[in-house]
Amino acid sequence: MKAVVWQGVNRMGVETVPDPQILQPTDAIVRVTKTAICGSDLHLMDGYVPSMVHGDIVGHEFMGEVVEVGAEVRKVKVGDRVIVPFPIACGKCWYCQKGLTSLCDNSNPNPGLAEKFWGYSPAGLYGYSHITGGYAGGQAQFARTVYADANLYKVPEGLTDEQVLFLTDILPTGYMGAEHCNIHGGDVVAVFGCGPVGLFGIASAFLLGAERVIAIDRFPERLEMARSYGAETINYEEENVFERLREMTGGRGPDSVMDAVGLEAQAHGFLGVADAVKQTTRVLESDRPHALRAAIMACRKGGTVSVPGVYGGLADKIPVGAFMNKGLTMRTGQTHVHRYLDTLTGHIQRGEIDPTRIITHRLSLEEAPHAYEIFKHKHDGCIKCVLDPWADPKDHAPVK
Repeated sequence: MKAVVWQGVNRMGVETVPDPQILQPTDAIVRVTKTAICGSDLHLMDGYVPSMVHGDIVGHEFMGEVVEVGAEVRKVKVGDRVIVPFPIACGKCWYCQKGLTSLCDNSNPNPGLAEKFWGYSPAGLYGYSHITGGYAGGQAQFARTVYADANLYKVPEGLTDEQVLFLTDILPTGYMGAEHCNIHGGDVVAVFGCGPVGLFGIASAFLLGAERVIAIDRFPERLEMARSYGAETINYEEENVFERLREMTGGRGPDSVMDAVGLEAQAHGFLGVADAVKQTTRVLESDRPHALRAAIMACRKGGTVSVPGVYGGLADKIPVGAFMNKGLTMRTGQTHVHRYLDTLTGHIQRGEIDPTRIITHRLSLEEAPHAYEIFKHKHDGCIKCVLDPWADPKDHAPVK
């Protein structure tokens, strides 16, 4: 089959690889009908997530049709249309029983590696390094899925692939990020980053009762889309974000602030340069936390900082003094996708949220290297790329 593989830092390629096979009686094989590139895939591409190996199949946003099941699979059958949550749940451990599926105790076969970095191991993740299990991802024509009964979510009749594809990750991630904001009626929520997660965070904040959402980014097409969701916007290249947020909230600051950027945040001035230099060493600093710093400083006293943006290692100059002295609460974590699927599917069915709005590019799997380049460099107004593993490729000029 064809699959997108990591070929080294800044190199994603499409290769012919062996078809997946049933390895455990709880496995299922899915014929992938749609897959997508996530912003966190760029962290793999850029080399900021350790333990990647040449040839690893990437991708954790995918869905399709079940074509084979293991002997112990009972809840799904051949022919079912399913989405595949990116964190893998066993369905039986203490964390899964409490709905904390991204913290599953049993799905990461490499817990010792994760424990060296984080103390305890989170769940296994599809297509996201050997720290989280080394599972083959779903930017491919077929994918092996594990603990099929606990993970594969059947798509209700009447919904298209594109309507449900983002239930695999970014829609629940934005929703959980908004839920973590502890929103009450009349609240003002600020969102750093208007990529796909930030946009779904904006939409979710309104669904959960926010009165105003203020979105911060620098790309005109992303700010425009944020405004289309009802957000007020700040271009951080044109305005002082802290001062503008204070002004827009009558001097108090936003009630909650969401960092939907993560470890590759951009910053100007000395601190931005210092972050970039230190990050190249992977030792002095592995993450660039400018958005997190800004979120902590901008949040009102007693407010909440929500961090759906991905961080992986060490970050410097975090204003812990501001965090403590303002009495802030921080909530974060990989998304417990499974707990939100019914709720968000209902919102989609009722027309209360349209996930397809963020799709700007539809390409074939063969065009994945081009898709990664335009997504990474924000070329051609790219906000979200969806890949069809069975479509014919087109010719594209090289991205400069």
